[in-house]
Amino acid sequence: MSTGDDTDSLDEATKVFVAARPQLFGIAYRVLGSTAEAEDVLQEAWLRWQHTDRAAVREPRAFLTTVTARLAINLAQSARVRRESYTGPWLPEPVDTGADPLLGAERSEALDLAVLFLLEKLNPVERAAYVLREAFDYPYQDIAEMLETSEANTRQLVSRARRRLSSDRRRPVSAAAHRRLMGVFLAAAQTGDLAVLENVLTEDVVSYSDGGGIRGASRIPVMGRLRVSKYLAAFAPRFWPDKGVRWVEANGGPAVLVLADGVAVALLALDVSERGIERIMWVMNPQKLAPYMASLDGGGTE
Repeated sequence: MSTGDDTDSLDEATKVFVAARPQLFGIAYRVLGSTAEAEDVLQEAWLRWQHTDRAAVREPRAFLTTVTARLAINLAQSARVRRESYTGPWLPEPVDTGADPLLGAERSEALDLAVLFLLEKLNPVERAAYVLREAFDYPYQDIAEMLETSEANTRQLVSRARRRLSSDRRRPVSAAAHRRLMGVFLAAAQTGDLAVLENVLTEDVVSYSDGGGIRGASRIPVMGRLRVSKYLAAFAPRFWPDKGVRWVEANGGPAVLVLADGVAVALLALDVSERGIERIMWVMNPQKLAPYMASLDGGGTE
């Protein structure tokens, strides 16, 4: 039978965890690109926090951050194996950032869907180091302690991640320019306007459809301006006639929900640079859309 002291202690532990939760979720989500996996990490972190000798923990938030980061790295290592057998392209799971634009972070870094997609190319430790530094502004020494490595190695991990991202992604445009071009693209995609599509897409554009095996989602990326334009134009008469659209916010940027009879069948997001549209991302996997819709309908964005 628990005592009053035990109850008070657990109440305090709960308050500490709840206060830290937005940041912990933000770290786990950025490392994993999945809200479901991030929630699994937080559940395990909470269990460990409950069973820790909390009186011996001098900095509870630092302790929880360390536990979360390490759990996320471990899960990312096993997730990589699962994603290698994923049906079709894998895209990060979108999150509604209407209520928390920075998703628990100091800065909005490593939140954009295109960046999360590219982060998957890094190993999990590089990813965690980059996220902790760029999004949460942790000092290198603190990150080194969390990752159980040296400060010099931590700096190398972050530097390597920055170089990889900068080589794989061109500088994005402003939110206003992004939304404008997205509107032009959406209208052209709906009508199959080949000329407009060719005008807004970059020469090396890639279109990714993440359906997780559902019918109607391309199981291979479509690459190049001409191929993507023709693919979208051919796709238009079959896909768009019975669909509605809803402008939303996902991962800090503009996105479009595609709806059939009020049910979300895709979330469309674009990676846009000054050259034009670099990546087209269609999240169609129902298991990835469901948590986003639940969050959106629970009160978030427009």
